[in-house]
Amino acid sequence: MNRRRRTRSPYLAVELAHIALIRGGRRVLRGLRWRIRPGQHWLLQGDNGAGKTQLLKLIAGDVWPQPSRAARRVYELRGERSDEPAGVKEHIAYLGAERQDRYEHYAWNHRAATIVGTGIERSDVPLRRLTSAEQGRVGRMLRRLGIDGLARRRFLTLSQGERRLVLLARALVSRPALLLLDEPLNGLDAPNRLRVLAALARLRRSRLPWICATHRAEEAPAGTTHRARLHRGRLRTAAWRAPSAQRARAESRAPVPRRGRGPDRHRLQLELRDASVWREGGAVLRRVSWAIRGGECWVVHGANGSGKSTLLATLYGDHGVASHGSVWRRGHGPGAPLQEFQRRVGRVSPELQAALPRQQTALDCVVAGLRGAFRLDGVPRAGERRAALQALRRVGAARLARRPCGELSYGQARRVLFARALALRPDILLLDEPYTGLDAPTRARLQALVDNLAAMQHAIVIATHHRDEWPRHATHELELVAGRVRYLGPRRSP
Repeated sequence: MNRRRRTRSPYLAVELAHIALIRGGRRVLRGLRWRIRPGQHWLLQGDNGAGKTQLLKLIAGDVWPQPSRAARRVYELRGERSDEPAGVKEHIAYLGAERQDRYEHYAWNHRAATIVGTGIERSDVPLRRLTSAEQGRVGRMLRRLGIDGLARRRFLTLSQGERRLVLLARALVSRPALLLLDEPLNGLDAPNRLRVLAALARLRRSRLPWICATHRAEEAPAGTTHRARLHRGRLRTAAWRAPSAQRARAESRAPVPRRGRGPDRHRLQLELRDASVWREGGAVLRRVSWAIRGGECWVVHGANGSGKSTLLATLYGDHGVASHGSVWRRGHGPGAPLQEFQRRVGRVSPELQAALPRQQTALDCVVAGLRGAFRLDGVPRAGERRAALQALRRVGAARLARRPCGELSYGQARRVLFARALALRPDILLLDEPYTGLDAPTRARLQALVDNLAAMQHAIVIATHHRDEWPRHATHELELVAGRVRYLGPRRSP
């Protein structure tokens, strides 16, 4: 390791030169050059599969570049230069979907305040009891992000958006020398997006460098100074220019409402009757009554933690309802296996994506979905392969068929999950934040698919925080507040 004395900045500088990266036999980065300096705030963009997450992992020291005499990865911190990340890795805070999914995978269900405290210890799990001063530091960070009310909640009982906020608090409380954010606003409602952006805006007066990867230019935090874009493995950098107001208005324009459809003419598919759902000793849904018919397209919205994901999971059958309520599903009688109903349901959710087997190919994941399973048991039959490939083509992911899910970007894995849902030719679609992590072209393609399915009389329920993700043919909406229905009925005018 080569080290020599430099200026003693408490923040990290990084230099990458002639960097190449090959993952799963595919060249992800080629000839990459990038200099990141204290005081710089970068927006990192690129299409799904461009390599943004792999680039952030390479900077964080979790991924190693291809060996080369010309390749250079240099870190400078407090006057010390190092050509490997070992000495600085613990000073880099990384927040992304994969880190969030690890808590689900390993069932790390500590209280939110405990998880934030692991940022001080710079460990995944708590190793000791924090001092009074450290506990105060955790409490101040939770208040700063407006989530102190979550402090005693168990992590796995939180909504996806609430989990993201807790992990952001964990990253910031560590007082990092470099902050790496991979789609930090995914799964957040509008108020919490503003909370995160405000927290990052406070850093603009700091010399703390950060890199924020996002597909939405309008989500660039205030104080962004530079922009980097990945395309075909190469990086282009420039000074940051905020998108024009005209472009921002166009991207947030509400879809055209659907007209002239009478839902009373269609067959009842699902019904909740006075349904309450309890998790970890607390009521998440309270006395919800709701009927869904074929041809209806419902948008479910509400703040983080209002119960949207639990509501969709209850419809699918993942949660039971309290004894005073009931769930009715068409074609699913008393004593019948729930799997028979679930084979008619296409489902997309962050939890399902986290559960995709990392060593299984995209094609096998879709075939497994056709069999109502996650892991493929046995060799795919010819008909199953054809159906799976057709579904992958519909979502623009046919070229991913032979790639293991563990090698896919978050957006690519989301397309595979969509293909898995559509391959079933479902009567009902349950979509929980389905466009999270997708670039604009892929988002538009999948939104068009959902619109077509809505026009073909499918029953669709979609939960989303973004108004521009409402289907054009949305007919109804349901608003949740703290587990209770505030509004249930025809779609209101925007």
